[in-house]
Amino acid sequence: QVQLVESGGGLVQPGGSLRLSCVASGSILSINYMGWYRQAPGKQGELVADITSGGSTNYADADSVKGRFTISKDNAKNTVYQQMNDQKAEDAAVYLCNARIFLGWSGGWSDYWGQGNQVTVSS
Repeated sequence: QVQLVESGGGLVQPGGSLRLSCVASGSILSINYMGWYRQAPGKQGELVADITSGGSTNYADADSVKGRFTISKDNAKNTVYQQMNDQKAEDAAVYLCNARIFLGWSGGWSDYWGQGNQVTVSS
C-alpha cells in the first residue's frame, strides 16, 4: 500500500509564499517522478510541474509559474516540494501530488495521488 500525504497549503496573501510538501510512504522500491497538479473551480485540472528521480524538472506552463514556482525533491525521504512565491489570485486551487512508483515485479509501475491541498490566495 502506498500513500501520498501532502501538507503546506492554506491561505496566503497576494505576493506571499507557500511551500507544499508531499511524502510518499509504503512498499516503494523506486519512484520515477513526483509532481504537482492543480484544479481550480470551474477549470480543468492541469499539471504544474514534475521532477524525475534524476532531478530533471518540467514546468507544464512555464509562463504562468516561471520564476515563481520551484519544484524540488529529497529522494532519501521520498518527498517532493513546491515552493510558490509571489502568489497570484489565479494560483488558487486544490493542489494534488502525483507520483509514479515501482512496487516490484509483481506490482509494476503505478500512479498514485495525494488527497489534495487547498491553496487560497486572498487579501
